[in-house]
Amino acid sequence: MRKIKKNDMVLVMIGKDRGKKGKIIQVLPRENKVVVEGINEKIRHLKARRGREKGERIKFNAPIALSNVMLLCPKCDKPTRVGISVQNNDKKRFCKKCKALI
Repeated sequence: MRKIKKNDMVLVMIGKDRGKKGKIIQVLPRENKVVVEGINEKIRHLKARRGREKGERIKFNAPIALSNVMLLCPKCDKPTRVGISVQNNDKKRFCKKCKALI
């Protein structure tokens, strides 16, 4: 079971976007990276392909290392580590600070 999943709110702890909050768009478990909405924005320049077509600048959110973000607890709204508890053969995530289920 992953400790951080899609649609979780996270806080960026390290890097140029330190202190910003965002929602996880995509998790890349093999690379230990996540894509967070509005964080680590990059610009990709595309050339014009045909004669009258113009070139473009496309903004996208680049992946950020999983170790650089912390989950925000929905109940206490603080950055927290995630614990996993087993209840009736189901794994549940919980906030280590306030013990609330996530």
